[in-house]
Amino acid sequence: MPDTRYLIAAVAVSAAVTWALRALPFAALTPLRASRTVRYLSTRMPAGVMVILLVYCLRDLPLTHPGRLLAPVAALAVTVGLHLWRRSALLSIIGGTAVHVALASTLPMH
Repeated sequence: MPDTRYLIAAVAVSAAVTWALRALPFAALTPLRASRTVRYLSTRMPAGVMVILLVYCLRDLPLTHPGRLLAPVAALAVTVGLHLWRRSALLSIIGGTAVHVALASTLPMH
């Protein structure tokens, strides 16, 4: 069994590394907050990320089987509709996911 001093030192080093890794992003962000580039990206990135996610999620849709298109296309329509109506990302995501899960689990996949 290791010595007590060794164990205390190991816990102290682990705690210091954990604290530093958690504090580092905040310390690195402080000078970036005044950057014009960061302000520009903060307004453009959410839409860009959504487009990338949309392409990623819909890239494998079988266009030759219309029955398999209903659940993802309906979920996409509900997500977009809810977001345009309420402007709530959480509501849009939950609503679109619920529609997709409900349709994908109940519709026959011929």
